[in-house]
Amino acid sequence: MIQTIKLTKSFKNGDIETKVLKGIDFSATEGQFVAIMGRSGAGKSTFLYQMSLLDSPTGGDVILNGTNTKNMGPDEKMKFRLIQFGYVFQDYALLPDLTALENVALPLLMQGFSRRDANKKSKDVLAKMGLAHRVDNLPSQLSGGEQQRVSITRAVAHDPKILFADEPTANLDNESSRKVIEIFKELHKEGQTIIMVTHELEYAKEAQIIVHLDDGKITEITKNRSV
Repeated sequence: MIQTIKLTKSFKNGDIETKVLKGIDFSATEGQFVAIMGRSGAGKSTFLYQMSLLDSPTGGDVILNGTNTKNMGPDEKMKFRLIQFGYVFQDYALLPDLTALENVALPLLMQGFSRRDANKKSKDVLAKMGLAHRVDNLPSQLSGGEQQRVSITRAVAHDPKILFADEPTANLDNESSRKVIEIFKELHKEGQTIIMVTHELEYAKEAQIIVHLDDGKITEITKNRSV
């Protein structure tokens, strides 16, 4: 489903070039739950951003469902992200002036759903996440854990091919973090492909595969046979 070949990413600041990703070869198949781990600055989030088309690599290839994204234009990438992917970020990234329902429905409306269908689908998935009583609340009226669950709902309401999550528990307490990981586990059981960056080994162990990153390179890939 997703493959990177000799993936590199560098950032320039004047004459200084910092190489963050240094030739990463990686692949994940449909239905897998992958955790990416590494110390701060190892390149975890940068790697996720290249795979999820939120950024463009300096070199190498990102191949999705057999399509080399190097050949995609900006509009094609944007459409691919909107329809094929779901995103969960550590800061929730909810629009503050929209209710939970409106935050979830907005991407569906952008995909061409009618308002009625978008609202119905959004309500159904919010209820599944235990948020039926929060549909009309603004983000400021929700706890951090509830905001993240709204974010997850928004990410999966359109049944994405791949769910990308960048440190989804970083700003949450232990109880809320556990709820988020339990949601991911349930989504995985239902067949959702998930690629998650985390610094918590406890949560990474819930994934099928743990990719260990250090200094912009994959140093080890471990498999959890019990998942």
